Amino acid sequence: MGLIGILVALALLIWLAYRGWSVLMVAPLAGLAAALIAGEPLLPHWTQTFMPGAARFVAQWFPIFLLGGLFGKLMDDSGSIASIANFLTERLGTKRTILSVVLASAIVTYGGVSVFVAFFVLVPMAQRMFEAADIPRRLMPATIGLGAFTFTMTALPGTPSVNNAIPMPYFGTTTFAAPGIGIIASAITLAFGLWWLARQETAARLAGEGFGAKAEVPSPIDQKLRDQATATGDFDTAELEHGERAESYPPFALAALPLVVVIVVNFLMALVVLPRLDFSFLSEPAWGGTTFNAVGGVWSVMLALAAANLTVILVNFRRMPNLMASLDAGANSAALPMLMIASLVGFGAIIAALPAFAQVRDAVLSIPGGPLISLTVAMNTLAALTGTASGGSAIALNALGAHFLSLANTYGIDPALMHRITVISAGTLDALPHNGTVLMLLQISKLTHAESYKDMIMTVIVGVVISLIAILFLGTFVGSF
Repeated sequence: MGLIGILVALALLIWLAYRGWSVLMVAPLAGLAAALIAGEPLLPHWTQTFMPGAARFVAQWFPIFLLGGLFGKLMDDSGSIASIANFLTERLGTKRTILSVVLASAIVTYGGVSVFVAFFVLVPMAQRMFEAADIPRRLMPATIGLGAFTFTMTALPGTPSVNNAIPMPYFGTTTFAAPGIGIIASAITLAFGLWWLARQETAARLAGEGFGAKAEVPSPIDQKLRDQATATGDFDTAELEHGERAESYPPFALAALPLVVVIVVNFLMALVVLPRLDFSFLSEPAWGGTTFNAVGGVWSVMLALAAANLTVILVNFRRMPNLMASLDAGANSAALPMLMIASLVGFGAIIAALPAFAQVRDAVLSIPGGPLISLTVAMNTLAALTGTASGGSAIALNALGAHFLSLANTYGIDPALMHRITVISAGTLDALPHNGTVLMLLQISKLTHAESYKDMIMTVIVGVVISLIAILFLGTFVGSF
């Protein structure tokens, strides 16, 4: 009955979340349903299994969610995102519209800006450019998606995304894990996506299809779609709120400076500064008996985002009319996504505690092809089921992270390679139709799944799958680099 309980719980979680029910409520409900069917005690599982699992996630990741929320809002309210987007569009022109939109999306998200904050700047910019170049408007989501939530979220070394940070404590890695593998995966994803979009643009021109009817974007958010997106843990309605926006944009160099600070400080802290300091005292009970390898990567991202926040404030202090309002809005935007994913982790903790989970674990770990293949299958499956890369990877690693690390050591696989495979795998099938990022991008663009999702499949799923296959081959026969 335990295995049936796990399947029922997953089905309940998916169905209710897709219908817009909050994961804060659905995750414990689904977890307790699994425990009930398995004949396990309910109250102990809620307070002694679910809550510690959720609380550990909050304790570990709250600083990154908070600093990331602040950074995204400051970059938006200061006009920095718009300045970067405008600079690229002016330099590349209408003949390279698709490339300029992809690059603008990639630069701001690789620098640590939330995709939802970026969407409200990128979509109107893309519409202006697509109209001027007479490219079908239906290609906008696939173009923005390629730059905003594929390789910059999972593959590029150093990206400060939560998805790239989650594996660090489990594998003792940093956000720069397996940089060569990550760069190759990024290049494949980008090249395939640009090829597909160019092919579609050419086909549209030959068919006489132009831009189409202009829509008023960013579109007001439909409440049902907002609920569905929020339920995945990727979106918080507070992200729609702003402080007072700057009346003028900063020059491109000043606008891009905080993004450079994120990457440079993260690199220096992760690979140069912090590893040279003595943190042996962390093994003492007062500090949780941990190691630097378990926390160093998280500290590096925290310091990078903190430095970037200070940079935004310093270069835009006189430009921002109400700094306190912007900071308040940024802090508020961090809360719900963090708690949503924490709730999913709590759900996973209950599932992992059930005796029947041993069957699931053994089935995953015994998949032919070795640890890299079983890791890929586990991440893709859970990301697809939950509709969120971060939630899927957090659940899987919380339950199986120690087993995967043990297998890596047994097979002589570099944990950095396990880290990169984990992140890219989780970011593959998470972009199914019920994914919050997909729903919100389509809604903001005032387009439908029928109009745009086919091309999104190609740029944000198929291209990533191809890159994943390539790096699995490289990782198996060449190793990590």
